[in-house]
Amino acid sequence: MEQRKPILAKDRIILALDFDSIEDVIKYVDLLKDYVGYFKVGLQLFTACGFKSVEVIKEHGGKVYFDGKFQDIPNTIAQTSINLLKRGVDFFNISATGGSKMMINTLEACNDYARKNNIEPPMILAVTLLSSFGQKTLTNELGVDMNISAYVLKLAKVAKESGIHGVVAPDTDAAQIKKELGKDFLVVCPAVRPTWAIVNDQIRIVSPSDAIKAGADYMIIGRPITHAQDPVIAAKMIIAEIDEALKEVKE
Repeated sequence: MEQRKPILAKDRIILALDFDSIEDVIKYVDLLKDYVGYFKVGLQLFTACGFKSVEVIKEHGGKVYFDGKFQDIPNTIAQTSINLLKRGVDFFNISATGGSKMMINTLEACNDYARKNNIEPPMILAVTLLSSFGQKTLTNELGVDMNISAYVLKLAKVAKESGIHGVVAPDTDAAQIKKELGKDFLVVCPAVRPTWAIVNDQIRIVSPSDAIKAGADYMIIGRPITHAQDPVIAAKMIIAEIDEALKEVKE
């Protein structure tokens, strides 16, 4: 499937709208739609405002990345994903641990719906491992006796073999994923924090510059922009950092 690679530095930014009100959504979409590529609708916003949040983003000129990390039986996730398309979602994720059948069914259902309705198919990502997880959690609590990076790569391989566009994975794994699965296989880095931002609750974090140098195509950023004294200035600083990193990579 055709991968939609970001063109400008700003296109690489997925802004997390982790709020509880439509008023906040409108505020930040109007303020930042020219400085980010997508606006993330996650579980916090969706459970507070429902599909109204998606509708408002689209009405105000933004693109939507839906972060639901779906995992269920294949038919349920396929039909759930079609509902996202009906609402205008551009980009969403499902859980790689749902297995290949779930991923394949979802992809086929979305492509079929898009073809029948003459719309552009969505980009679909597979979430490998939450950014709040460390090796101890993976091994001691989930009982997975693998190095965390090897586990992420294994899930990424299953996703690619299932036809999924790319994965959500940390920068520490991005380079290996690109090497093993090809430069066109998308990598979205979560928990991205510029060096001047507070870490908050993620364990495995990365700066925008490090994400680009590792091979990330997109990055998810929230509080460093939305909680900044001036969100536009914060976004511009991150764009500048991405641009500088892209120049270094090309050199």
